[in-house]
Amino acid sequence: MFLLPLKVILLFVVMVSATSCSPGISGDTGDNKEQESEWQTLFNGKDIDDWIVKIHHHEVGDNYANTFRVKDDGVLQVNYDDYETFDNRYGHLFYKEPFSSYHLTWEYRFTDQWLKDAPDYTYRNSGIMFHSQAPNTILKEQDWPISVEFQLLAGAGDGNPRPTGNMCSPGTEVFYKGEMDPRHCINSSSDTYEWDQWVRADMIVLGDSLVTHLINGDTVLQYTRPQIGGDVANNFDPAIKQDGKRLTEGYIALQSEGQGIEFRDIRIKKLD
Repeated sequence: MFLLPLKVILLFVVMVSATSCSPGISGDTGDNKEQESEWQTLFNGKDIDDWIVKIHHHEVGDNYANTFRVKDDGVLQVNYDDYETFDNRYGHLFYKEPFSSYHLTWEYRFTDQWLKDAPDYTYRNSGIMFHSQAPNTILKEQDWPISVEFQLLAGAGDGNPRPTGNMCSPGTEVFYKGEMDPRHCINSSSDTYEWDQWVRADMIVLGDSLVTHLINGDTVLQYTRPQIGGDVANNFDPAIKQDGKRLTEGYIALQSEGQGIEFRDIRIKKLD
């Protein structure tokens, strides 16, 4: 699959010469203060007042066992210190408003926490959900929001490749290489990173058309036409899952699924 360079993607959207990269990504000169001011900070480094928690088996707003918490150093952490068992408490922390076309950037690293009763696939595994249904439409016993996921992985310690920046699709479908791809997850072309290493991730979403994943400044995956469909999500409101409906916008959420992880420098720039 031919991957469009980041400059071409941004030029396609905003049609101006100064839209090369986000601050900190290879190619950015850092001398465009006006462009820098277009970035909105989603996580203020102090609290999660602008975010909404939804955890499986719990009502919207119940941050069970303080799963999502803020450390003193301005890091947003998924932490399981106060859990006795995981009990399939898949959690998501939603930013308070939806977005359509945007450039999202953040940094992440895993911690050494992993709950042994969580499914094996959750080991050194987390993600960012986007184009998600609203948190207040997720039922108490619904496990995953109907959304698209930017999957985050780290090496499992066995020497096998484990790329990050993949795509997974709970209750959704995407087109890959020009046709509908039936797989729940599509791997990216990224390197494998160690679990305790800070990694920079970026996602450029153009409504219901092109989606681009970047890891440490490199384009690692592209796909198109996100829409509702497929399986994986369970116990949802049938009125929400309208298969075939194109996803032009939705909510962004950080994931918790039994593996500890930290996030920082979460910012977004809306695109016209």
